[in-house]
Amino acid sequence: MCVRLLSRVLCLFLLYLVAAYVRVGYGVEDVHVVALFKDRVAVMIDGKRRLLGKGETSPEGVTLVSADSNGAVFRYQGQTLQRQLDGRVRAAKPTAATGSEVQVFRDLQGMFRTVGSINGLPVSFLVDTGASSIAMNANQARRLGIDHLVVGDPTYVATASNVEQAYRLKLDVVKVGDIALRNVDAVVMQGAQPSEVLLGMSFLNRLELVNQGDKLIMRRKY
Repeated sequence: MCVRLLSRVLCLFLLYLVAAYVRVGYGVEDVHVVALFKDRVAVMIDGKRRLLGKGETSPEGVTLVSADSNGAVFRYQGQTLQRQLDGRVRAAKPTAATGSEVQVFRDLQGMFRTVGSINGLPVSFLVDTGASSIAMNANQARRLGIDHLVVGDPTYVATASNVEQAYRLKLDVVKVGDIALRNVDAVVMQGAQPSEVLLGMSFLNRLELVNQGDKLIMRRKY
């Protein structure tokens, strides 16, 4: 009796190990990069959103090796996975009722960052409701082909520590996901600040914003 019961328990245990092995061996099917930053990435792994820093491993066993504006490199079960930004995950499809909609998630630092474009060139944005307009520094403007000294109007902008010379101008097209707005006010600051391009209220005021804690939903008003 005891021998028969022990054999049954041992058999069930072996079946459990085989099932566990099959599940682990089956592994991750889908890895999509949602947003890229220096040594950080937001990634969808089999439909679950993960925020990973360099060297960190997700619960699914996917490790971020490196990340920059060009793409991300992961390690999973001894294999190297290279992924580029997948915009299909970042932007929801437009609907007849609400128009274009974009979902932006908080990053590892608790900030809302997303990718988009200015005048057709790619940009990483920091969403900043405290900025009255889109803001960038002179080097960022030059990279985007914006000659702020020629097309901009001189002004001054108060920062947390100083008053900086800046130039006001309009951007032809600013796009995030499926949302594209034209003639958007911006300022270009002569110094090194801001270190990131700020997606300010000259863009955000023209949208409906819904803050759901770890997710910001942006919709076109019209």
